[in-house]
Amino acid sequence: MDYTSTFDHTPERIGTGSEKWDALHKHFGKEDIIPLWIADMDFAAPLPVQEAIRQRIEHGVLGYTFRTDEYHQSIVNWMERKHQWTIENDWIVFTPGVVSALNFAVQTYTEPGDKVIIQTPVYPPFYNVVKGHGRELVENPLMQDQYGDYRMDLEQLETVLDEQVKMLILCNPHNPIGRVWTRTELEQLEHLCAKWNIIVVSDEIHGDLVYAPHAHIPYASLSESAMNRSIICTAPSKTFNIAGMNTSNIIIPNEQLRNAFALKINQFGVGQINTFGAVATQAAYTYCEEWLEQCKVYTYRNMEYVQQYIATHIPELAVRLPEATYLLWIDCSKLRMEQLDLVSFLLDHAKIALNDGNAFGITGQGYMRMNIACSRSLLEKAMERLHHAIKTWRATQAVTTTSHMNNE
Repeated sequence: MDYTSTFDHTPERIGTGSEKWDALHKHFGKEDIIPLWIADMDFAAPLPVQEAIRQRIEHGVLGYTFRTDEYHQSIVNWMERKHQWTIENDWIVFTPGVVSALNFAVQTYTEPGDKVIIQTPVYPPFYNVVKGHGRELVENPLMQDQYGDYRMDLEQLETVLDEQVKMLILCNPHNPIGRVWTRTELEQLEHLCAKWNIIVVSDEIHGDLVYAPHAHIPYASLSESAMNRSIICTAPSKTFNIAGMNTSNIIIPNEQLRNAFALKINQFGVGQINTFGAVATQAAYTYCEEWLEQCKVYTYRNMEYVQQYIATHIPELAVRLPEATYLLWIDCSKLRMEQLDLVSFLLDHAKIALNDGNAFGITGQGYMRMNIACSRSLLEKAMERLHHAIKTWRATQAVTTTSHMNNE
C-alpha cells in the first residue's frame, strides 16, 4: 500500500486537545504560528492501529487490561527483526512513558547526592530527572568538528568519572542532534562505564527512526557486561505517532535491576497498561512495518527539502541531515542574535514555533530544533515565512550598517 497521500493530507488537529496545535498560546503566547516544535508527527496513526482500536471499541468492554503473551511477543519479534537483538518476554517492564521511566530509574538506582552524567546538548527532561530528585548533574558535552558533526568526548568523560557517579543517561539515537552512535563509540563508552560499574539508562525511543546506511545498536546488545548494567527505554510512540497511548516498554535483562525497577513502579501505582495502549502497541509492532518505512522516506525527503532550501535561500542558517529522528538541529549563530531575541524573531516575524536550543543546555545556544514530520505543503509554507522574515531582517541590517557608516 502506498501511504504517500496520507502523509500529504494530514488530519485537522486544532480542536482535538493537541499539545502541539491547541496549546500554542500556553507555550508561546500566540496562536497565529505554524507549530514545528514538540516531537509529534502530524500524520494519522497507521491504519492497522486504528482498526485494532476500532475493533476493541466495538467490543464495548474497556475494563482492566494486562500485558498478554501476544503483546510481549510482538515486542520480542520487533527487536529481533528490526535490530537483531534477541530479548526475552520477562525482560519487559511497562511504564506510561520514557520520561517517567527515567524518573523511576534515577529513584531506583541512585541516592540523593549521587552523580548522574548526561551528554549535552540533550533532550530537556534529562536535566529535570536528575536535579528534580536531588542528584548531582554532571555534564559530558558532545564535541563538534570543523564540519559541525558531533561525537562523544570520552577524554572529558574520563576526567569526571569517580566513585560517586552511579548512572549515565544515554540518548541513543541522540535528540536533538540526530546522531546514531556507532558500535565503536558505544563500546568505548561501555568500557569506561564498566570500569566504574556505572548503570547506563539508554533512551532509545528514536531507535526505529534511523536512516540507511546507519543502524541502531541497542546498548544492552553490546556485551554481557552492558546487558547486566543497562536499562533500555523503548516505546512505539515516536515510531508510529501514538504518544497519546502512554505506553512504553522498558527492557531490563538483569533480574535484580528489573525487580528493583518494577518495585518502584508499583510503589507509585502506575504499572497497569491502558487498554488502547496495549491494543495499539501490539498492532503497530505486528502490522505496521511498511507504514514506518514509507514514513521514514517521507520525513527524510522533508529534511532534504529544508536543507536545500536553507542552502539556496537562507545562508545565514546551517543544518546537517541527521542520521535518525525527524528533528533538525538548525545552527542560527550567523544571525548573531541573543537567544531570547532569536526565539522572539522566529515567533514574531517568521510566525513559526520551533524548540529553543537553549532548552537543551548551554551548548544549544544559537540553535533551534525543527520538527519536519508534517505535510510538505505545511513545511513549504513555514519555510516561505522564514525566508521572508530573514529577507526583511537583512534589509534592516543593511540600513543600520549604512546609517552607521554615514555617522562616521
